[in-house]
Amino acid sequence: MRVHALLAAALLLLGQSQPSQPPPSSSQAGQGQQPPPANQDQPRPVIRSGINFVSVDVIVTDKKTGNVVLDMKQDDFDVREDKKAQKVETFDLVNIEEISAMTSAPRAITSAIDEEVEARKPNVRLFVMLLDDYHVRRGNDLFVRKVLEDFITTQLAPQDMVAIMYPLTPTAALTFTRNHDSLVQAVRQFEGRKGDYLPRNEFEERYAYYPAATVERIRDDVTMGALTGAAIRLGGMKEGRKSIIYISEGFTATLPPQLADPVAALPGMGNPARARPGQDVKDPRAESQAFFNTADLYGRLRDIYDTANRNNTSIYAVDPRGLTTFEYDINQGVSLTTDRTNLNSTMDSLRVLADNTDGRAIVNRNDLAAGMKQIMRDASGYYLLGYTSTSAPTDGKYHTIEVKTKRPGVEIRARKGYWAYTAEDVARASSTAKSGPPPAVASALNTLVEPSRDHAARFWTGTSRADDGQTRVMFVWEALAPKNSGRSVNNIAARVQLTVTAPDGRPLYRGRVPDGDLPDAAAAAAATDAAAITLPAASLAFSALPGQIEMKIVVENDRGQVIDSTTQSLTLPDYNKTEVSFGTARVYRARTAREAMLIRNNPSALPTASRDFSRGERLLIRFDAYTAAGARPDVTAKLLNRAGQPISDVPISAPEGQPLLIDFPLAALAAGEYVIELDAKGPSGTAQQMLGFKIGS
Repeated sequence: MRVHALLAAALLLLGQSQPSQPPPSSSQAGQGQQPPPANQDQPRPVIRSGINFVSVDVIVTDKKTGNVVLDMKQDDFDVREDKKAQKVETFDLVNIEEISAMTSAPRAITSAIDEEVEARKPNVRLFVMLLDDYHVRRGNDLFVRKVLEDFITTQLAPQDMVAIMYPLTPTAALTFTRNHDSLVQAVRQFEGRKGDYLPRNEFEERYAYYPAATVERIRDDVTMGALTGAAIRLGGMKEGRKSIIYISEGFTATLPPQLADPVAALPGMGNPARARPGQDVKDPRAESQAFFNTADLYGRLRDIYDTANRNNTSIYAVDPRGLTTFEYDINQGVSLTTDRTNLNSTMDSLRVLADNTDGRAIVNRNDLAAGMKQIMRDASGYYLLGYTSTSAPTDGKYHTIEVKTKRPGVEIRARKGYWAYTAEDVARASSTAKSGPPPAVASALNTLVEPSRDHAARFWTGTSRADDGQTRVMFVWEALAPKNSGRSVNNIAARVQLTVTAPDGRPLYRGRVPDGDLPDAAAAAAATDAAAITLPAASLAFSALPGQIEMKIVVENDRGQVIDSTTQSLTLPDYNKTEVSFGTARVYRARTAREAMLIRNNPSALPTASRDFSRGERLLIRFDAYTAAGARPDVTAKLLNRAGQPISDVPISAPEGQPLLIDFPLAALAAGEYVIELDAKGPSGTAQQMLGFKIGS
């Protein structure tokens, strides 16, 4: 299951437009069945496995009543792949009520091991309940709370496992439980915050004073990342059907002018459209931007349902507005035309997620309870069909699946297709897992160790090619807040003095940064750890001949007193003699689209020495690649997990006359440690560089 989860995560950012086949685990490389359960009399579906074995879960419902049909036979199904008939080799009916009646009482979930073992049992239904407070208006949350409480207390069976999630909940922090009381208590704490930009945590404080449209885009990214992460987490827990119950009023591509305030946390300030309630501004540029915003939104929704399909996870979208005719309050001044357009758009976004994952959109209806019952009916009885593809594809391409039946009066829902494995996928899945990551990956991860807060600053040193056969060295330092906020502000770094010498003691460089008058570091620190991002930071650069150098670093406070010092050794590469090589990658942090744009447009922007990021930020990397002949080599980049396994390709832009650039959003990644692998290929050699980074909440 761990290998299965890793391979599922490897498909997260591929950005394909169709569902895919679940990745094989190392135990699935050949044919065979899963080990029998401890209770030999307990029925469970037989799951065959193999590189070319395809498993399809099929829901059959009566067209008139919507009830699940549980008396289908194997011969009732016709399965085709790419229009070619396939022989159904395994056929199993998963009837949760029947299986539960033959099993003992479920055990409580008290540990991660309990969670893993219990999730695999055939009578266990898995749900993630995502309470999207960013996209639920205050007041509507009160209506949906009662519906969710009734669902938990009357619909869930004792063996079902549920996790409560918010957009900012890291997937690593998801915990599944069978305790209905704790679930009800969690639901009662749910508060909608749609349109409310008052920051409630450090992450939200970073962007609260940006335009409302920017804040909405950030909230969309965070929520979409949560949906993607939840699907991957569920996909790694078991085969068969899993469900995300998504409580949301949907996504809006473009805010109305009356709500597009220049400062999100100060509604109405500086927004002239507020003085024109009920009016639409006819601006061709705004209409064009709205069109592209809508196209971009549906592209991001596609990424979500692609990932959900890869992990056999259905999304049930529950709109807490019920039967409604308006999206906005009358006092918000939005025109009726825009109101109707955005209302339909939000509902359509929920339908897209549900319809493309074999879920259901419970929208535009007051009887939400009936829709919640349908969720349980869908998860309570379904068929598992399995066949070995006659094409035996290892081409990495998409292959369609069609499931039909000759029985009249029924409706069939099943996955639409899968992405075949490549030869590389097969080799990786079939090989024996090595102990620990490769040395290069381990070395990159070792750089993530944060300096002790007893130190006054963190440092980063990078190299690149300079003129006259020399190597350019860039040195960056960032002040660290004192470990104890009660300590004297005299321990806060304000300036760094750098002395560089050759191994024989010859001085090569001596400089201070910043030079001149010392800044007021104590004021910048604001005497709190939370303000560490505003602490002083600066850089300096110099050139030296290739070879070994010693760097003595002395840190001073704002009074010129020495508060810290260290010594580092560094080998400067000879870029003019190496066939293919990389300059040291420079890393940047962007919390908003504007910050990312400023970094992209400024090759001299100050990089960060930190490698710790959050899901709401963007990671930008600028680097150079060289050949001895002077031409730029071909460069590719991949995202790896901490075990060194590839997750996805990373796009690289190559601005004319400037270093190579990676602009990488982090919203879709779960909390954890990652590595970006840079590979360069020239006419007569190759080079590689590993860059580790960490994602918190």
